[in-house]
Amino acid sequence: MNLRFFIERPVLSIVLSLLILLAGAAAMGRMPVSLYPEFLPPEIVVSTNFPGANAETLADTVAAPLEQEINGVDGMLYMNTQASSAGSVSITVTFATGTDPDQAAINVSNRVAVAEARLPEAVTRLGIQVRKRSTSILQIYALT
Repeated sequence: MNLRFFIERPVLSIVLSLLILLAGAAAMGRMPVSLYPEFLPPEIVVSTNFPGANAETLADTVAAPLEQEINGVDGMLYMNTQASSAGSVSITVTFATGTDPDQAAINVSNRVAVAEARLPEAVTRLGIQVRKRSTSILQIYALT
């Protein structure tokens, strides 16, 4: 179609735009969340405890070996580590958008298993948790 047709008839252009907008709003309300596009990066959280250790000891004996081993996982963007004086360490690994969170969790878990040999016995006895963090609540914020 010629663009001049719509330029000469602005009311028709506005009505068509509103119809497209209403159809999109109606479809968005019925579309399942799983079909929404992925625009938030998946996150994997590795957490463990070392009772009686301060934050400096945790950073040297627990966080450093885990970070060294996790660094370089396929699709990883960055890593954020928090060590508290209560004896807990949390490493959040953020992956590129579109990375499969299940596969990313498996890859991180494999790397953590390799690093377990260099960790203190108390940490391996209590266990290391590797879990996916859902960022879907941020998607609601982004849509609004």
